[in-house]
Amino acid sequence: MKVNVDFDLCASTGGCMQVCPEVFEVRSDGYLYVLQEEPPPELHDRVREAADLCPTAAIELED
Repeated sequence: MKVNVDFDLCASTGGCMQVCPEVFEVRSDGYLYVLQEEPPPELHDRVREAADLCPTAAIELED
């Protein structure tokens, strides 16, 4: 799995970080950072959940 974020769409709400902080982080500058572009298999379900919950559909996943 590869994680792609459309930063033009991202509103940095932090929901993805709450679901999977190992992969997503909103820092004090207010921007989202992807910590692992290719997360390990044990995180895939949580990454998918984060993508599904994204209010702006900014998270795209490649399998």
